[in-house]
Amino acid sequence: MEVKNITVLGAGTMGHGIAQAAIAAGFNVVLYDVTQEFVDKGVARIRKSFAKRVEKGKLTQEQVDATMALLKTATDLKEAAKDADFVIEAVPEDIELKKKIFAELDKVCKAEAILASNTSVLPVTAIAGATERKDKVVGTHFFNPAAVMKLVEVVMPIGVAPETIEIAFAVCKKMGKVPVKTKDTPGFIVNRLLGPLYMDAAQMVLEGTATAEDIDTAMKLGAGHPMGPCELADFGGFDVIQMAQDAVFAYTHSESSKLNILYRKMLEAGRLGVKNGKGFYDYLPDGTKKPFKIFG
Repeated sequence: MEVKNITVLGAGTMGHGIAQAAIAAGFNVVLYDVTQEFVDKGVARIRKSFAKRVEKGKLTQEQVDATMALLKTATDLKEAAKDADFVIEAVPEDIELKKKIFAELDKVCKAEAILASNTSVLPVTAIAGATERKDKVVGTHFFNPAAVMKLVEVVMPIGVAPETIEIAFAVCKKMGKVPVKTKDTPGFIVNRLLGPLYMDAAQMVLEGTATAEDIDTAMKLGAGHPMGPCELADFGGFDVIQMAQDAVFAYTHSESSKLNILYRKMLEAGRLGVKNGKGFYDYLPDGTKKPFKIFG
């Protein structure tokens, strides 16, 4: 099956970026969210991103206009998904919400349509279980910012057809992404490896082994990481890390999967990371950052 029409569910941080990557690749895209306000915000962020590329001379305004013409919006799920060949769900990481949406998609989408979830940690097999097309459900975990980051983890739930995986790979590659296969296990590849790193780094800060800044410097210079674990946690967002670790722990009950208490305390203090300028570092209006003294 050749994919021409893609529907993206959710116009937030991930959804609008996925939609941008899709229209840039020449797909016809419908961007859906529950309110027109959410949809409009997503479209505005796409326009802003393209505007920056025009300013840098990487695109012409004519190219942007032609690309944006491929994007439509909707606030009615049936209308958004009825013509889709490939649906990418990018709603909040709530397993019951995702099951509900996939059950609805199963009813309104074409029989041959493939349904993909952008979940970063939740079991895709459980999401697929809400449908009658388990062979046509797959995980496509894009990374933030989705319009820029190359990696997509293609998650293979139990019962998925090989053709579904092949089509998901083809869609990702057409978007300029690099897809990798992973079984449907908690955390998949990246978050399974990052989780313990985030937790250990937080524990070292908590117990005073080293400062966040020194941990980041050590991992950049000693392990060749482009960002240290505390910087990376700030970028990912403490709320997202909490959600991910709690979801993995609920599935595995492994002590090593438990969220470090420092992240909960930081969230209680209103520190989310880069998204609100307050994490292991304070992010200043001039674009610089300075280490945050956590314990006074």
